[in-house]
Order: sequence, then C-alpha cells, then structure tokens
Amino acid sequence: MKQGLSLRVSQHLALTPQLQQSIRLLQLSTLELSSEVDQMLDDNPFLERNAEEAERESFGLEQLDTPVSTSDREAESATYSAADYPDSTRAKAENDVEDSGVTSDDGPSWEGDGSVSLGPDDSEWGSEAPAKGNNLTGDDEMDATELARNQESLQSYLHRQALALRLSAEDSAALRFLIESLNDDGYLEDDLTELARGLAGDDDEEQLAQLVHHFTVALNLLQSLEPIGVGARGLAECLTLQLKALLVLSDTELELDPEVIEVALAICRQPMDLLARRDIKHLIPLCGAGDTAIRAAITLIGRLEPKPGRRFVDVERNVVVPDVLVVKVGNGATAKFQVRLNPEVMPRLRVHDIYANALKGHKAGGSEASSALALQQRLQEARWFIKNIQQRFDTILRVSTAIVERQKSFFVHGELAMRPLVLREIADELGLHESTISRVTTAKYMATPYGTFELKYFFGSGLGTESGGNASSTAVRALIKQFVAAESPKKPLSDNQISDMLKEQGIECARRTVAKYREGLRIAPASLRKEL
Repeated sequence: MKQGLSLRVSQHLALTPQLQQSIRLLQLSTLELSSEVDQMLDDNPFLERNAEEAERESFGLEQLDTPVSTSDREAESATYSAADYPDSTRAKAENDVEDSGVTSDDGPSWEGDGSVSLGPDDSEWGSEAPAKGNNLTGDDEMDATELARNQESLQSYLHRQALALRLSAEDSAALRFLIESLNDDGYLEDDLTELARGLAGDDDEEQLAQLVHHFTVALNLLQSLEPIGVGARGLAECLTLQLKALLVLSDTELELDPEVIEVALAICRQPMDLLARRDIKHLIPLCGAGDTAIRAAITLIGRLEPKPGRRFVDVERNVVVPDVLVVKVGNGATAKFQVRLNPEVMPRLRVHDIYANALKGHKAGGSEASSALALQQRLQEARWFIKNIQQRFDTILRVSTAIVERQKSFFVHGELAMRPLVLREIADELGLHESTISRVTTAKYMATPYGTFELKYFFGSGLGTESGGNASSTAVRALIKQFVAAESPKKPLSDNQISDMLKEQGIECARRTVAKYREGLRIAPASLRKEL
C-alpha cells in the first residue's frame, strides 16, 4: 500500500467551551444556577458579587431583538442540533461565528470575550447581569422563602413535647432516637428490632433485648404525643390511633356515636384495600355491622389525617421561586400584561477590578509567562461566565414575552381560554432552535395573576372541534375539573358521561383521553367519588 499526504478543505461547527457553557447554563433551574454561581465564585478569583447595581455591559446583547437573518437562523439551528446530537457536529455553515480550530475534544480555551474590542478597563463587566428590558424596582422585590423561615419541623415539635415527660436517661435517649427516625409523614418505617440491632449488633443478645424494651416504651410515649397518629408503623395503625383518641373524647367534647367509632376500628383491622375500594359488601360480614353503620364509619375515616406529619413538612422545599413575573397593567379591553424578570433569581456578578487591572499592568516574562497566561484565561473565563448568564436571562425574557403574547386569553379569562401552542411556534417567531425553547421552558417558572406555573404549562396539544378549530388540552382539563366540581356527590360523572359532555361543547375527546386527563388531575374514579 502506497502512503501519501493530502489536503482537504472543509467547514464544521465547533462546540467551543463558551458555547457549551451557554447551553448548559440555559437549561439549569434557578437552584442549579445558584449552585453553579457559588462554585464559580469559589474557583475563579477574578469573579465577585456586586452588591450595587451597575450599568449593564453595553455590547453584544443589545442585538437580541433585531430581526434574525435566514443565514443566522440556519447557523443557530445547526449549533443547537450539534448540542443535541454530539455525533453529528459536522455541518455546513455559511456564516460561522466561531471560525477557530477548537473542538469540544480539545482543552478549554477562553481566549477572546466575544467583543470587537475591549474597553480601557474591566469596569464594563461590573454588571448585575440583568436581562434587557428588566424594569423592576426595589418595591417589586419578592422573597419566596419568607413563608418557610418560621416553619417548625415535626422533630422539633415532638422534642419540645418530650421535654415535659419525666423519663429515665435510657428512655429519653430511646425516644429521641425514634423521633429522629420518623419519615416526613410521621411514620416509623423501621422495625424496633432492626433499630436495636443497628445499635447493639448481632452478638450481644442481652443488650439487644434491653434496647428493644426501651424502644417499645419510647414508642408508646411517642404515639401519645401530638399530632395523633405520629409514630405509626402503617396506615391502619395511624387511623386506629386517631380513632381511639376520638373514642376517648366522644362522650365529652365531640358529638360522635361511639358505635360508629367501634365499627371504624373494626374496618381498620381488615385489609386496607377493602377500605380503599369502599367494598361495603365484604366489610359488612367481616365487621359484623349493618350497611348504614359501615357507610357512616367509612365517612368518619375519610375525615382523619392519613399523614400526621404533613403540616410539618419543610415548606421551603415546596416553594417555587418564579424566574418571570407577569404584571397586569390597566383594566378592561385596554389591559396589558408586562413581563419582567424576578430580580431575586438574578446573580449580581462582576469582574474583580483590582485583580484584573493588576494582571493587565503586569508584564511577565520568562518563567512567569505561563502563569500569566493561565491567569489571563481565568479572567476571560469570568467574563464569559457573566456574558452567558446575561444571555440566559435575555433568552428567558424573550421566550416568556412571546408566550404571554400568544396566551393573552389565558391571562384575561383563565385556563379555559388557553390556546394550543407548540415549541415550534415560539422557535419560529424568535428565530431560535426548538431545542433552545425546550431548555428555556424546563424548570423555569412564571408568576401570573392565576398562580405560578412552569413555562411548559403554556404549551399543549390541540383537540379537534366541530367548527374545525383546535381546543387546548389544558382547556379541556380545566373543563373536566369544572364538570367534576359541579357534579352530584351521590351520582358522580363517569368518564363516558364527561366525554359526552365535552362533545356537547363541540370538543372531540374519547373516553380513554378523559381518563388520562382525569388521572393527571388526580381525580378519583366515579366509584370512589360517590358519597356514601
């Protein structure tokens, strides 16, 4: 075989470190972005938080709202296609914005900051990284975690009650151990013997028996604390503890029939699936009670709390901090909706002026040249990080504004007026790739007059109507919820009946589709919604 050399000229799109970082930051949620910023602040000495609001960096991002040319749209589409499919990064691009030889396999290179020329100093990077068009003032600040600051945990509440008990050191320690072993619902999932074996081991049987004894005493004490039902090993025991507490109070404080409570206790001694199915036919012989008593007992059980620790669950974990705020301006037909970014989620970052100026004025030579080059790359990395954060928030704001414009009927009339919308429509309108819209709408939230929703909530497929148009699946779900809310408790609507009611509204929706939407709304079947 004859060997030889040949030259070949070709064009390909390279995923540079800057582009990879931009894509990654775009798909991060608010919490993930905060962690990313903290990590970058720890790693990069040229990056610092800026407590004061400074002028926005002036170049590069002001072109975001200009019309997108066909060639730029093709280049952007090829870019994000390459990000989604790494094996097909080679693509023809007439107007490459990056014409360097760096590929995703090479070492990171942060040379250049994307601008035509740099200012005389780095003060231009002293920006809080707001997106263009953000006109929020200090009066509009929102602290979504304010609700969770004074939240007391279940463990703290139980420990505080335990202080009033006169216990030996061993029983007190056992009670504290069991309290800390509870799950978020207030259940003790682990067996007492297994808990004791984890402390004593398998060899010392005498110590194991002592620990089991102390845990048994502590469990009885734990189950006597508030909320009633805490420390149960299962749903049946949890309901039983609450029913026994009601039985004690029924003669004095509550107007409850003790016989109904006794029947409810008998039901809790049966398999829980019978109660879940409301299988009255099988419960009557098992509990030795009549039809009326069984129905009254099931109704009583339905008023109990199956998760005693529910109200103590850390609220902060359930708080959603919106990335975008929608504010209604004006009333009536002239009402407009202003889209703003939430200042609480935007990191205020800038390049450290002292370090940057010191590096710029330092002329290194010889052995110090490599160190100076490494520091220069860290400086460029800090600049690109700020720029990519700005790009992220600008894109979120543009996409959110386009969604509000398309779904204006929702913001005026509610979810019944939601229009069908797909990612492609927003992508075509903004000149972005569909994968970019998908990244922007994932784990990003919008606070509206009707509540806080994920951006993906405003997208939905369409169902055919008699008029030849389409109805949004979100609007159909809202109709189903409305039908169920207005139904008779003694004769709830079946999926077939709901399907027929939708057809009367001009919406073609099969029974299986109704069942899928109903399950997505967490609405029980008609047999379980029926009032006994």
